Amino acid sequence: MKRFPAHEIRDLSAKLVSGAGVPACDAGILARALVDADLQGISTHGVSRLGIYLKRLEKGLIESKADLVVERDGGSILALDAANGLGQVQAVKALEMLQPLAMRNGIAAATIRNSQHFGALSYYCNLAASQGMVLLAMTNCEPAMSPEGGYQAFFGTNPIAASFPTGKGYNVKIDLSTSIVARGNIIAAQKNKEPIPQGWALGPQGEPTTNAQQALLGTVLTMAGHKGYALALMVEVFSSVLSRAAIGPEIGSMYKDMDRRQNVGHFLCLLNIAAFLDLADFKKRIDETIDRIKCSKRRPGVDEILIPGERSSRNAKANAARGVSVSDETLAELEQWCSRLDVSFDLNEVNV
Repeated sequence: MKRFPAHEIRDLSAKLVSGAGVPACDAGILARALVDADLQGISTHGVSRLGIYLKRLEKGLIESKADLVVERDGGSILALDAANGLGQVQAVKALEMLQPLAMRNGIAAATIRNSQHFGALSYYCNLAASQGMVLLAMTNCEPAMSPEGGYQAFFGTNPIAASFPTGKGYNVKIDLSTSIVARGNIIAAQKNKEPIPQGWALGPQGEPTTNAQQALLGTVLTMAGHKGYALALMVEVFSSVLSRAAIGPEIGSMYKDMDRRQNVGHFLCLLNIAAFLDLADFKKRIDETIDRIKCSKRRPGVDEILIPGERSSRNAKANAARGVSVSDETLAELEQWCSRLDVSFDLNEVNV
């Protein structure tokens, strides 16, 4: 693993995406979302994903110049069509549409269909928190997880996320998949030829497995058994039944189905904190809540009780200073795309 300045990774990513025909402004949106994930330590949703986006752009499976279409406008409710554009780009634009509505009415919500995998939900939630708002976000994704009692992939890992602004220098950030683990962790283990823990996944015949390759051929298990299954179904309804996006196995696989679109669905609900109480009062109350949690009695061997979002905030500050970590495999892939798209490979390794 080598480290590079975050702005260099961001700039190179944006140039590559622009080279694939995406307008510079949109390419910048995607690059910022990817590098933000790497800064926070969520490398499974960072620059390592850039190659597959470029490949799908090259094959015409993602529209490089897609408009975000308003299909229905109900005041504070928008039904949006991403027109098969980049998921990160269309999600940011949807959030920008929702912000004035939430400012005026206190709350606004949107469904999005015809979209793609759009990275870490917490990115959009943190953008909202920086504006004194709370975004509840959900998305479905390509089939990877079976319903409780089954072993055929139906649901994606169907994450749910929200972030809350504080006065502590970081947001309270909840971003969790309804599977016991994000599928990206299994993909990473497979790439590194490492086993996965027992209880993460089932093989293709429904047998428990610690083999990452077999797990990718089978299904990821739900978190908390039937409870995770119920939450996954809830996300599927909000994200795709409500939006008219693809449902379950109808969703195209980003990596496997190189002959069809994904048609992923998203659900965004934006709340203006000031419509409920003064933002300063909210931050005071959430800070007091954090203080009380941190003063809780700790289990033996525990030095500190962390708040959700605190570790990733620390990661982001550390990685901003020492550089973003990029695997040799991802570096090689970036170099190949630079050669293919005639983009200069301008990266300077940081000596830590």
